[in-house]
Amino acid sequence: MSTTDRPASESGPEIDAENGPGTGRETGRDAIVRAARRAFTLRPYAEVTMRGIAADAGVSPSLIVKRFGSKEALFNTVADFRPAADALFAASPPALGRHLVLTMVRLRDRLRGDPLLRVVFSLGNEDERTLLRERFREQVTDRLAGLLTGPDPQLRAELIAGQLLGLGATLSLHRPDGAGGRTPPDRLADLYAPGLQRLIDGH
Repeated sequence: MSTTDRPASESGPEIDAENGPGTGRETGRDAIVRAARRAFTLRPYAEVTMRGIAADAGVSPSLIVKRFGSKEALFNTVADFRPAADALFAASPPALGRHLVLTMVRLRDRLRGDPLLRVVFSLGNEDERTLLRERFREQVTDRLAGLLTGPDPQLRAELIAGQLLGLGATLSLHRPDGAGGRTPPDRLADLYAPGLQRLIDGH
């Protein structure tokens, strides 16, 4: 599998005539990416089929080919963490802790799944897992480290990324009726953001 292809962006919904059965803001493309993310996370790459993704997304296989071209290109889209990072890091460092929590919850709602956890739970072969880890490090952890000032920015970035993965795992583990899912995002941020902010501040 090539690691040099630039994945297509997942950012923002599209408006077109091929939205498929998705409701509200979700488009056919959103549904395809969501189904592909689930498929590549739960099954090895070789076992994932375009037909299976199409059935899960409620679209035709030909629409997936039209939008993405190939299974490899679709995997590369799933392995792209940049759209999530763009949203997560769109705040100044003094406000970043709270922003991270609120944005994580909002992304989970919009994407109907966690934007980062696939790096942990992917069941692909070593090449696929390595690609996901490399992309995550480059697009999330290293990018965050570049935003931090003070000592040990790389270590702090890794710890912050771990905290975000922990938040996502906790919300996923206790869904659909866990306390986290019933708690307003602002309250989650009140409880979770201070620890993140201490790591961001570096003291």
